[in-house]
Amino acid sequence: MEQCIGPPLRDGLRSLLPSDPLADQALAAFRREYGRAGLLENRIYPGLEDALRMLHESRAMMFVATSKPQPFAQRTIEHFGLHPFFRAVYGCGFDGTFAEKTDLLRHLIAQEALDPGETFMIGDRKYDIIAARENGIGSVAVLWGFGSEEELRDEQPDAFCASPAELVTVFERLPRFRRASRSPRT
Repeated sequence: MEQCIGPPLRDGLRSLLPSDPLADQALAAFRREYGRAGLLENRIYPGLEDALRMLHESRAMMFVATSKPQPFAQRTIEHFGLHPFFRAVYGCGFDGTFAEKTDLLRHLIAQEALDPGETFMIGDRKYDIIAARENGIGSVAVLWGFGSEEELRDEQPDAFCASPAELVTVFERLPRFRRASRSPRT
């Protein structure tokens, strides 16, 4: 099932099940249960809230960009009290709009009028790093999520971060972040 974490869920289910209609039924069942209770059963990685607070205090403008449906992502962020750190939450539509991370990031960058030279994607799967590269933005691979170190290294991110506590330090070392944190837009 780990192959279903990161890419659009419909694609992962189609690779596991013998037919598209069965994959669509599985997706509908998953979304019903996830929307009812599953999204509230998540947990915040130890130290992540502190790292987000420190990045926010450094004037970093932060967004959520996830392959989860936007309403689910929004509810999760609000449930865990993380919404003050993020300017907006971007996710896919239930109809599959922006299900591909590359398309979602392109949309986010355009909607928010972000400067790609001062924008980063923080992610735990290769899909995050690939989407960042395809959109001309920086990438920071985090090793506390679902992707393996090998999977992430193969995509050659701009930086690695082994723990949430290291996140601020990693960004302070990146020249693009130092420029962005001084900008009035961030």
